[in-house]
Amino acid sequence: MRKILLVEGPDDEHVFKGLCGHYDLPWLDEIKQHGGYVTLLDAFPVRLKESDVEVLGVVIDADENLSSRWDAISNRLREKGYEVPRTPDPTGLVLNPPKSSMLPRVGVWIMPNNQVPGILEDFIRDLVPPGDGLFIYAEKCIDSIEPPLKKFRALDLPKVRMHTWLAWQAEPGRPLGQSITMRVLDADLPKAKEVVAWLERLFYTP
Repeated sequence: MRKILLVEGPDDEHVFKGLCGHYDLPWLDEIKQHGGYVTLLDAFPVRLKESDVEVLGVVIDADENLSSRWDAISNRLREKGYEVPRTPDPTGLVLNPPKSSMLPRVGVWIMPNNQVPGILEDFIRDLVPPGDGLFIYAEKCIDSIEPPLKKFRALDLPKVRMHTWLAWQAEPGRPLGQSITMRVLDADLPKAKEVVAWLERLFYTP
């Protein structure tokens, strides 16, 4: 029986691999990235029905509308008979399968923290060492860009900040997951521990 985590893209995949490695968690059978939210959402009901899946986790970005993303996932779970709360669990959702079903245990984490709009990089921001002067400087530089030169969307601002900061490290441009492995990011900070606690409840608790 397999334990599988579904994520949107390669950055999500490598971040979760980095967290599992940092905390010496047993490797999951599969961390599957889908090239985006829509593709993941389409694949989710199919993976629920696979007979050899024991535990299925899902990680998606809230983006600009947390409620809409939550409704999309929770409605698909209700259709299969899961008892789903009206709002996301701040500590990450973990649901046992409906009685007398062959469905898996399911978990859902909505980036960054199940409570506010945002994306993976909003979560990663909380792994930057507190008071990091270079990150503060990167924020100031990016915030000073005048509108004619500001080509990125407001939603992508966390991504711009994170990748600018990583581009200015001693080894520029490390990917997010590798930045956890190489301890450029601090996976011992509280926000990382919250996600790891969810992983442990979902995949490693009998």
